[in-house]
Amino acid sequence: MAMNRAQFKKQMQLGLNTVAGLEYKPEKDMWRQYLGFETESKRAYVEDVVMSGFSAAPVKVEGAAGAYATASELYTARYLFETIVLQFAITEEAEEDGLYGSLGNKLARALMRSMQYTKRVKAANVLNNGFSSSYLGGDGICLFSTGHLVSGGQDDNTLATAADLSETSLEDMLVLIDNATDYKGIPISIEAQKLIVPTALRFTAHRILNSQGRVETPNNDENAIKAMGMLPGGLVVDKQLTDTDAWFVTTDCPDGLKFIQRKALKKGIEGDFDSGNLRYKMRERFAVGWTDWHGAYGTAGGG
Repeated sequence: MAMNRAQFKKQMQLGLNTVAGLEYKPEKDMWRQYLGFETESKRAYVEDVVMSGFSAAPVKVEGAAGAYATASELYTARYLFETIVLQFAITEEAEEDGLYGSLGNKLARALMRSMQYTKRVKAANVLNNGFSSSYLGGDGICLFSTGHLVSGGQDDNTLATAADLSETSLEDMLVLIDNATDYKGIPISIEAQKLIVPTALRFTAHRILNSQGRVETPNNDENAIKAMGMLPGGLVVDKQLTDTDAWFVTTDCPDGLKFIQRKALKKGIEGDFDSGNLRYKMRERFAVGWTDWHGAYGTAGGG
């Protein structure tokens, strides 16, 4: 249903000082700091296949045949594209009679803010839902788990005991990353890149990463995380993270967390011939998720 003059009475009258509430400083897309960005132009979905390599090479007994290794596809991560659409209509008379600039143009900017907000929320939900059994990856396990399957056992990308963000817990997470293995149990070289936190942990995270000495201790030790350059990408604070004590560390693992764009944001405006109503529409298609869970480590916090 089209919005009409009754919903904008004050803007049809002289003497109005200003119209507020629609325009603010643009929010930053913090998800771009921790999701890899890709594009796809043709398909309704895309799939990434995760493969295992080979186990450690054995010693060959003299005179005997060498061992043959086997590799296999382990699981498939599917990215199904969603279509995000928001639109509004306004009567021709409301647009004509507004005394303080185009109502349609003002509302179109609000429409853009809504579309961008939805994108930020869906992108952050890769982390927000990372501990939920309702959001499973290609291996049938949630993103952050102590039960990711590897040859001969399990590997993890979360602390065995969930912990609030502190110097000690962050060091434990970094050690966990240092000890990561591939799907055959062979150590891999991945390095921590960025610390991702909600707004509630902004100040705690800043102190941990930037203090010259150890945090909240009288000891004269140096801050090892800072001195060793363990998180070269620094700190990312995302307002869309919903758990106030959950925190995350991204790595340089290829094909980890992803945002795949199918169709970029498209804006449209058209007039209805019969009614004269103006219709504004914005549309975008994308998918978010993860392929290789080695791309991020996280904990739900101790709360």
